[in-house]
Amino acid sequence: MAGVFGAFCKNGHSVLEDVYLGLYALQHRGQESAGIAWNSNEGGEVNSVKGMGLVHIALDQKYLAGLRANSAIGHVRYSAAGPSGLANVHPITANYSMGSVAVAHNGNITNAMGIRHMLESRGAIFQSTTDTETIIHLMAHQSHKPPLDALVDALRRLKGAYSLAVLLGNRLVAARDPWGFRPLVLGRREDTFYVASESCALDIVGASLVRDVKPGEIIVIDEAGIKSIRIPVEASRLYSCAFEYVYFARPDSVVDGKSVYEVRKTLGCKLSASAPCPTADIVTGMPDSGTIAAIGYAGCAGQRYEAAIVRNRFVGRTFIQPTQRVRALGVKIKLNPIKKLVAGKELAVVDDSIVRGTTAERAISMIRQDGAARVHIRIASPPVRFPCYYGIDMLSCEELAAAKLDIDTLRATVGADSLHYLGIEDLVSSIGLPPSDICTACFSGEYLDGGEDNGVDL
Repeated sequence: MAGVFGAFCKNGHSVLEDVYLGLYALQHRGQESAGIAWNSNEGGEVNSVKGMGLVHIALDQKYLAGLRANSAIGHVRYSAAGPSGLANVHPITANYSMGSVAVAHNGNITNAMGIRHMLESRGAIFQSTTDTETIIHLMAHQSHKPPLDALVDALRRLKGAYSLAVLLGNRLVAARDPWGFRPLVLGRREDTFYVASESCALDIVGASLVRDVKPGEIIVIDEAGIKSIRIPVEASRLYSCAFEYVYFARPDSVVDGKSVYEVRKTLGCKLSASAPCPTADIVTGMPDSGTIAAIGYAGCAGQRYEAAIVRNRFVGRTFIQPTQRVRALGVKIKLNPIKKLVAGKELAVVDDSIVRGTTAERAISMIRQDGAARVHIRIASPPVRFPCYYGIDMLSCEELAAAKLDIDTLRATVGADSLHYLGIEDLVSSIGLPPSDICTACFSGEYLDGGEDNGVDL
């Protein structure tokens, strides 16, 4: 999972600080590394700064403020394809015979390994293990074509998920795969245009949401304005990721025309109807992603909502645990119940999902230690039983709790008095898009073209 952000200013003003701020707003999509690439107004070569960790650690804001570039892209990463390391930090950049290129990618290209093997057999030397680098090599192997034509031809060969922010010379290009797996939006503030993984990143730079980038669309922004072209691939259906609404996207974002906040509230409301807990004294949410669903659950059930579990705001998903004592206290460092609210009470605890089950087990244990009488778990999504090949770090059934255990065994494992999930039909209806436009592969196993595909059509 990752976040991409790009900016182009027609009047020549520098956009590097805007990109820095945009990445801050997308920090929830990746805390492993961050990078920014830009083209100098003089030589036209691509430049970049990259680093490991959060945006403010990985990137020097003061240094960026002293530079000038009217087009730039940025990226925050949580690795799903390719291990962690500086070589895999985006944007991936190159200066080749036809000019400069930089690519920031959110998603996962499912036939990347097949393409890589083919390119290596023709002499390509890869500098990273990320699937994104295949795009640049495909372009370089078509050096007789202008860069934009080479990019279009490269994208038509890809399968899987890709929402891209690309620099081609001094042009900003946005591209979204024909199936629409990952979100991508276009924004504007006066003479500056933006592309971003989520609309919340437009808010921080004072830009207005123009529209979503359409599945299969390439948007090219330069001094002449904006033009739209199509990737020459016909998709049999769309696959907008349901998990974006359940967990990944920020609640203040709008994804494919749907308010994430409203979707999560509706998820909780439907969950209260399908899995009521009338004996609960209070309804609470597992912060932060379960909070809004819990508000919807309590509101529709007519029950009392309390923020009975507090999250430490300064602990991220990639919190380093260097000692055994800290590892053992990992969930306690991140989450802490309010004892006065839970002691002697029967709780309905709403969460967005159970993936590996570790957090749920330890959180329930803490709640019981603080004196809760009974703990009922309500999950505002279906059981996650299948791997994701499209950019979420769930690549094996072996690590998915619901794939290994039936619901009653899982309930006992996490220590809950009861455990209920939302059904797929309720999930889809809560999102509000046509069922054929939503990817539920991690819940249903219904993949694009049958799942991972390393075939190469060159």
